[in-house]
Amino acid sequence: MTDRALSVVRAGALTTVQDLGRPGHAHLGVPHSGALDGPAHRLANRLVGNPASAATLETTLTGCAVRLRTAATVAVTGAACPVTVDGRPAPWCAPVHVPAGAVLEAGTATHGLRAYLAVAGGIDAEPVLGSCATDLLSGLGPDPLADGAVLPLGSPHGPPAAADAVPHAGPAAELVLPFLPGPRDDWFTAAGLRTLAAGRFRVSAASNRIGLRTEGPSLERARDGELASEGMPLGALQVPPNGLPVLFLHDHPTTGGYPVVGVVPERFLAAAAQAAPGTPVRFARIGRRPERAARPR
Repeated sequence: MTDRALSVVRAGALTTVQDLGRPGHAHLGVPHSGALDGPAHRLANRLVGNPASAATLETTLTGCAVRLRTAATVAVTGAACPVTVDGRPAPWCAPVHVPAGAVLEAGTATHGLRAYLAVAGGIDAEPVLGSCATDLLSGLGPDPLADGAVLPLGSPHGPPAAADAVPHAGPAAELVLPFLPGPRDDWFTAAGLRTLAAGRFRVSAASNRIGLRTEGPSLERARDGELASEGMPLGALQVPPNGLPVLFLHDHPTTGGYPVVGVVPERFLAAAAQAAPGTPVRFARIGRRPERAARPR
């Protein structure tokens, strides 16, 4: 094993290797995957001199701790959390020099849900379909981190970004999800669509990288039965039989049989990555209803 590596001291609740994902493979049944909070992933890479495509570690709520086998520049972005090097406080959202053998820890998130840990050179995992991303649904990519695991690092790409301050939006007190209506909003009554637009929802603790589940009022259906399986894009708002919308995130299935009442454009999904359970959710309709697709017979 090369000295350019890190070992996992504390894996945390769920820490995975993520990059920009595997777009363009839905026809093979392969989800997009990749970092849920793309801006935070890109910022972490920028701070250590990596290209945006370099693989980072995405933590969930409780962070993680890693021991560097070689001296390296490291940055932690995304969810605000305490950062330490061998127990001494270090800056969050800034490049940090970590000596060889030292332990860098990203602690439990104080605001937000997912932090991104970038190391100069990136995590050098074996790519699958052009990406190193861990996909929890299909099982592609590296396994989620476990205590004692060793991950190789790539060679540094260049000097860290020079910046006194880097603006980065923190998690909002309320998650607002703009959505385009359709393609199956005609499966819901007018009252059901009003509920979607005006109902008080919140993030469910059952949410994960596959989808953000909601709690709140059920959407009233206008039709019984279910659809034949059809394509599900990133950002789809699928409504299962319990009537509670599920926002499909990066590890979502590419097909499904429940009606999709709307689609949240990808540029709004990073905020969902940082919405902790219990966060209020509001759906805001944007744009016009698309031309109606043919109903299945």
